[in-house]
Parts: sequence; C-alpha cells; structure tokens
Amino acid sequence: MENVNWIEILGYVASVMVAISLMMKDIILLRWINFVGCGLFAAYGYAIDAWPVAGMNAFVAGINIYHLVKIYRAPKPVKADAEA
Repeated sequence: MENVNWIEILGYVASVMVAISLMMKDIILLRWINFVGCGLFAAYGYAIDAWPVAGMNAFVAGINIYHLVKIYRAPKPVKADAEA
C-alpha cells in the first residue's frame, strides 16, 4: 500500500464507530462506543484543521462522559427476594 492516508482512515474509523453506536440498544454500550467515535472524530478534525468538527465532537464526547459518570454513580436497585 503506497501513500496510505492515515488521517483519512481515522475519519472512516470514526464514522463507523459513531454509526455502530447508534445501533446499540444498551445505553451504556451506546455511550462508550459513541465516546470513542467522537474522540476519534475530534482527533480527525484537529488533524485536518476542521475546528468545527473537532470542537463539536469533543463536546459530544464530554456529554457522553458526563452521562456515563451519572450512570455509574447512580445507586443500584436492590433485588427483592423471590420468597417475599
């Protein structure tokens, strides 16, 4: 492979990650995969000097982290005994 454009590949991988995240039923998995995709898109935007792409995706990645922290810090529901 001559002249592999790693920045373009980064953009494609980011696109695939975001698309896959939108197919998830599990909100935690959706947020994690979307976070990775947005992080890659932010890096891609930075690499090609597309500041709106980098900024918006960094912002969305931050939103994903915020919600993941809320999910993981939420008290877990107590399961009732089957005999009760």
